[in-house]
Amino acid sequence: MEELKKFARYFKPYRWHVVMGTLFILVSMSFGLLVPYLVGQAIDDLSQNITWEKIVYYPLVILGVNLVSGIFLFWQRRLLINASRDIEYDMRRDFYAALVNQPLEYFQNNRVGDLMARATNDLSAIRQIVGPMILYSFQAIFALAIVLPILLKINVKLTLLLFITMPLVSLTVKFLGQQIHVRFEKIQEFFSSITARAQENLSGVRVVRAYAQEASEIEKFQELNREYAKRNIALVKYGAAMRPLLFFFIGLGFVIIVAVGVPMAVRGEISAGDFTAFILYLQRMIWYLIALGYVVNLYQRGTASLKRFNQILETEPTIKDAPDAKEQPKIKGKIEFRDLTFAYNGTPVLQNINLQIEEGQTVALVGKTGSGKSTLISLIPRLLDAPEGTVLIDGVPVRKFPLAQLRKAIGVVPQETFLFSNTLAENIAFGVDKDELRIANYELQETAENSKFKRQNSKSNGGKSEILNLESEIKKSAEIAGLASDIEDFPYKYEQLVGERGITLSGGQKQRTAIARAVMRNPRILILDDSLSAVDTYTEEKILNGLRDVRQNRTTLIVSHRISTVRDADLICVLEDGRVVERGTHEELIKLNGEYADLYQRQLLEEELEATE
Repeated sequence: MEELKKFARYFKPYRWHVVMGTLFILVSMSFGLLVPYLVGQAIDDLSQNITWEKIVYYPLVILGVNLVSGIFLFWQRRLLINASRDIEYDMRRDFYAALVNQPLEYFQNNRVGDLMARATNDLSAIRQIVGPMILYSFQAIFALAIVLPILLKINVKLTLLLFITMPLVSLTVKFLGQQIHVRFEKIQEFFSSITARAQENLSGVRVVRAYAQEASEIEKFQELNREYAKRNIALVKYGAAMRPLLFFFIGLGFVIIVAVGVPMAVRGEISAGDFTAFILYLQRMIWYLIALGYVVNLYQRGTASLKRFNQILETEPTIKDAPDAKEQPKIKGKIEFRDLTFAYNGTPVLQNINLQIEEGQTVALVGKTGSGKSTLISLIPRLLDAPEGTVLIDGVPVRKFPLAQLRKAIGVVPQETFLFSNTLAENIAFGVDKDELRIANYELQETAENSKFKRQNSKSNGGKSEILNLESEIKKSAEIAGLASDIEDFPYKYEQLVGERGITLSGGQKQRTAIARAVMRNPRILILDDSLSAVDTYTEEKILNGLRDVRQNRTTLIVSHRISTVRDADLICVLEDGRVVERGTHEELIKLNGEYADLYQRQLLEEELEATE
């Protein structure tokens, strides 16, 4: 019941749809249940005196009553089923929003396949609670409320015979319904495992093929599939048993009533018309009782799925806007790490970091794998949350900024490049607001003497200038990232589809697309996290030359293992075991003859060895 109480909030916007749909159920059933009465009346009336008027009158009346019942049946289904689809839409929206707002570690602890199963199978089962379950439940309730008094009025003795088999019907529904609930919940959990397995194999298809593991992975999936089928068959046995048992016990009651009722009609204790009406009403009630068994099945499945759905919605994001966060002045780009110590899952990663990065400065972070470089830069856009007051932007703790404002001012190129299954142009322009782009370009025109952009009046030409502006920015960003020449070789140029996760592109092309995407946002803070590792030195030099102009008047942080990538930085910081052990320019650190100089000498030696091969 607790799960249903939480679910009830989704009904509020559509309460009048549900109320009117329920009212139409009552009206439709009231007219529909007139039919057995009219049939009984017709039999008794015609058995006394048959006339053409009566032969025409009763069929027309019955037809008219059925027509009115059908009209209200149409509207009840339209209102309730539409409401169920609207509620499903709202739930899917909230589910997606709840996932998007979760921090990175949430997806490290929860498999994507499990989340996808909850977004599909579980939501579909929950929707059944809203539409079909409400529809059939109220039909069954109204049927019992209307038909039972009518049956008692027709004949008390025959009506009481119904209660011989009713307890058996109730016990069947209770026992089998409970079994269905338990098994369906376990099946949904197991379905998550299958979905996760499939998702991992499809995402890692290159690895599977590279190691020739297709047959092995197919067999593993088959084992999961067989187990899933086995569990579903066990569930189907209970679901399949419910309806026949209900048919049997209700049919048994029907046989008892016929066995007792026919002799009563022969003896004249009940008229032929009343007995016929009684049988017709009984048939109607039997159908609704069977539908009630179906409702129990839906309820048990729906509540099992609702529990899994609510687990997602009730998971509070660990990184969210602080209660005192408010819109701050436009971010300029000064960054400060103040006595920063950070532990990840109880393991110290950064220790006593004190670093100030001035607005417009380019700072490079180098160090061995696991030294804390990526963790440090992840604290700036709050992909990870640092202790209060240890990370500041423009002198304001990052937690004082609304997440939307903070992250809009930051362009990040992560180590693991992710591209959407879309065109190159749409991947590059991902996250760019057209209005913001137009305003940013206008500001550039006013402040930069050598700007290539010209002021355009978007209102005077139906918005074409905004489209042209967007296209030119995409091309300019691709040029800066060293991707433009590659794009010209593609059959569809910027409209080339990149495939799932950019599978049709090389590693270097994916990295350069991600760089173009970050540049496209025109961020005040640009973060490049080892984003040139997949390109050759020639392409690297080309990209760095393109980024020199971009880095002016904006703060840039570069994480890299290559000295060639960071040597032109205004400040280079060497991290070791989560501490800044060296800092200075390239020349200063070479003279220091420490960790940085050692790394530089090793890379020079590697280049010489490669050149002699």
